[in-house]
Amino acid sequence: MARGDHVKVSRCLGAYYHHGIDVGNGKIIHYTGEPGKKINASIEITSINEFLNGGKLEIVKYSKCLSETETISRAFELIGEKNYNLFFNNCEHFANYCKVGETKSEQVNNMKYGTGTAASTVMSTTAGIGAVASVGTVGGLSGAGVMSGLAAIGPGGVVGGIATLSAAPAIAANIAMNKILNDNDTLTMEERDARKVGRTAAKVGTVAVAGGSVAAISSAGTVAGLSGAGITSGLAAIGGTVGGGMVAGTAIAVAAPAVAAVAVGTCIYKAFKWLSN
Repeated sequence: MARGDHVKVSRCLGAYYHHGIDVGNGKIIHYTGEPGKKINASIEITSINEFLNGGKLEIVKYSKCLSETETISRAFELIGEKNYNLFFNNCEHFANYCKVGETKSEQVNNMKYGTGTAASTVMSTTAGIGAVASVGTVGGLSGAGVMSGLAAIGPGGVVGGIATLSAAPAIAANIAMNKILNDNDTLTMEERDARKVGRTAAKVGTVAVAGGSVAAISSAGTVAGLSGAGITSGLAAIGGTVGGGMVAGTAIAVAAPAVAAVAVGTCIYKAFKWLSN
């Protein structure tokens, strides 16, 4: 650790990080207070032990940043500020402003896009099931209604209908992963490479799971293949894993590529970082 370093410490078993700027002599400038106790939070200079509060110190590394003098000067200039806002002016915003001149928070960014992706997937899947119930020649969500609705949504019949419905949440998930794992020339090359691999993995995971969903539908039921009976049986079997039937199976098949984009992209990004260290 050196003067001018952007430092952070994990809180609540890794649920979030608290950030600050090391100004030397065992002192850290940071926003005081913990979540739920931020009413009177202010930027203060404290001992490193008070900053860590029993946690392990980590250093945020950069390939390009402001000088040590400028970083520390900015931190001292803001001592006494009481404008804390979780989403727009938190401890990470402060530390990034001091270190690179940008008021940004990756924690807020990740939460925003992660929450948005989850909401988008749920809403798109729900809307898709509603469309299935209404567009076919057989209305409703009976077995015949689901098959009729998916075939009408197509193109390519029932399988094409599932692919069409899964496209919107999958695209939204990949856009979110591009935002979460965004490139930035202030990051180290190791971090930038890991993010690039993660973004690519999200796309590959989407395609692989989309194909895997079709294979699962074909093989999971009591009737194999992609005939009408095979798809009906396969969707019912997949839905049965969560205590549902064909409708639940359809929802899982529609949502799976989006879920895979986030899960695969995140896991490969973290694995690549771990292997690089």
